[in-house]
Amino acid sequence: MSNKHLIAAGFAGLFSVASQAQDLTITLVNLTQGISFTPVIAAAHDSQAAIFHSAEAASDELQALAEGGSIDGVNVLLSGYGADIVTNPAGGLLGSGANTEFTLTNSDGNDYLSLAAMMLPTNDGFVGLDSWKIPTQAGTYTVLLNAYDAGTEANDEIISNVPNPIGITSTGASGVTAEIGNSNVHIHPGVIGDSDSDAGISDFDSRVHRWLNPVAKLTVVVE
Repeated sequence: MSNKHLIAAGFAGLFSVASQAQDLTITLVNLTQGISFTPVIAAAHDSQAAIFHSAEAASDELQALAEGGSIDGVNVLLSGYGADIVTNPAGGLLGSGANTEFTLTNSDGNDYLSLAAMMLPTNDGFVGLDSWKIPTQAGTYTVLLNAYDAGTEANDEIISNVPNPIGITSTGASGVTAEIGNSNVHIHPGVIGDSDSDAGISDFDSRVHRWLNPVAKLTVVVE
């Protein structure tokens, strides 16, 4: 066989390896002290799909997730791109310190990993991963995840404006703010809270619900 044919065969072998599907075993850990994640949605998808992009306005589907914890719209959106999707792997809320494990496959050009879940209690805060390029080499990879603000609702921290499956009691708070400072998706400024159980500006307890980024750890095992 000539050198030309050997080189061609070598390139064909590389392309064959690159196109093989890889199984991903993924573990998500909630790193916060007192924040719960609503049902998680995660997907291996192509370069055209996305759950969100920083510095861009939230889609209706993202708004539903960030304000109410609904992953249905995002699920439909990703399904339209042929993504491999996992929904609600924890079987409900993922509490502080808890973890959940699930698997995905990055076949058919689904070379990017995204994830999102609403954070409780927040008005429109969510933990997110935007189109992380899945490594082609087998190994274990760790990604720390930040909290994002969808920019669709004022962070007033009044519990009547927030889904409340975690049983927070209203303190009659006046509200932290009525303004949306940034209407695009951006890093969440965090919960202010207070320690006033009778009034104050927030229904959230600053001794429990305050947090800093990162808020989650993702471990991805590529096989």
